[in-house]
Amino acid sequence: MPEPKQQIRALHTASTVTVYQAYRPEIGLPAARDGRFPAAWKRDRMTWIKPSFLWMMYRCGWARKEGQETVLAIEITREGFEWALANSCLSHYEHGLHSDRASWKRELKRSAARVQWDPERDLHLQPLAHRSLQLGLADEAAGRYADEWIVAIENVTALAHTIHARVRDGDLDAARKLLPAERPYPAGAMLLNHLGG
Repeated sequence: MPEPKQQIRALHTASTVTVYQAYRPEIGLPAARDGRFPAAWKRDRMTWIKPSFLWMMYRCGWARKEGQETVLAIEITREGFEWALANSCLSHYEHGLHSDRASWKRELKRSAARVQWDPERDLHLQPLAHRSLQLGLADEAAGRYADEWIVAIENVTALAHTIHARVRDGDLDAARKLLPAERPYPAGAMLLNHLGG
């Protein structure tokens, strides 16, 4: 059965969902050690979380890009994740979903979060036909994320490097077995209809 064009796939439990971010070591290492972001983390900037491990690998170049050398797996409450989805707006205008460009701009201004649907990636980080969620958290959403939603933070940089090494060696089966067990997230139409999902 083909993948839906847009779908949230994530590692999740009955109460949590895992998202990924990549930071420079001065932010990422203390965050993983302490289970919360350090004071140097800027809560007044939009922060993008990604439920797709491979999309994160594409974005950070397998944890090799400057400023993105530390990859974090951040387990957050499903309640917080779903609050962000419910209070989000697409980051771009979409004809047919928004009544007009002006109303989309108004919605964007008052939304605490933004959604982008970006092509999912394979192990070679090539784009796939279906799209994966990126969720941008600003203002109230960023504060709630940092202060209320985080359950655990794990440094998964070594995992990223190990999977990348398997891919480079051509052992895709071994690489695939190491990937987080992401599966469709049961967000439901109520949470996704306004996001084109």
